[in-house]
Formats: sequence, structure tokens, C-alpha cells
Amino acid sequence: MMSKNVILTTGIYDMIKDHVRRKKVTKQEEELLLLELKNAEQVYRRDLPEDIVTVNRRVKIKDHTENKEKEYTFVSTTKTNPKKGKLSILCDVAVATIGRQVGDVINWPFKDGERKLEILMVENI
Repeated sequence: MMSKNVILTTGIYDMIKDHVRRKKVTKQEEELLLLELKNAEQVYRRDLPEDIVTVNRRVKIKDHTENKEKEYTFVSTTKTNPKKGKLSILCDVAVATIGRQVGDVINWPFKDGERKLEILMVENI
């Protein structure tokens, strides 16, 4: 299911680790995230591939569970603006997809049940 390692900048890595430590995620999510972090590839921001989900990128995701496509713009927690589609990099869908790249399909245990997501597009904003 989650074969490839996630690719994260050190800043994002630390942010997720802190998010988990503060118990902002479910037990199931915590286990998955800790496993992902343990195997994560950490890179400098300038070395992060263009098609990786991270902060300040617009992401199109297909939710196979609901058969819907949605676009999100993930921004730092201080710059969120839900009306403009700018969501925190620590919102549920961002945490589920962060560090993944275009073409990845993941099953994620959201609070309202497991969903299968596919990353269709990632672009810088």
C-alpha cells in the first residue's frame, strides 16, 4: 500500500513529528505517520521534486472512495484561507498526502473512515 518513501523537507518533517507528538491525529494515523517519518527521505527545499505534495503547492486529488476530484492549496498554518481554498499543511488531507508524488495512490484512515486517494497533479503556487 505505502511502498515508496515520502520525500519531505526537514522543516515539514519536524512539523509533522510535532503534530503527532501533540496528539493531533488518530491512533491509526499516528502509527502510519511515525512509520512514514522513520523511512522518509529528507531533502533541502531546493532539491524537493516539483511533483511532491508540500507547503505552497496546489494539489489535485482524486478521492476514489467518493469518486470525486478536488483541488487544494496547502499553505503554512498562518496563511490559511478556506474561502480561497488555502488549507493548512496540517489539515487531514494534507497530512495524508504530504511527501507523496503525482501518481501515488494511498489508503488513509481519516476520522470518518478509510479513503483511497490518488494524487493527480502538483504545482507550485
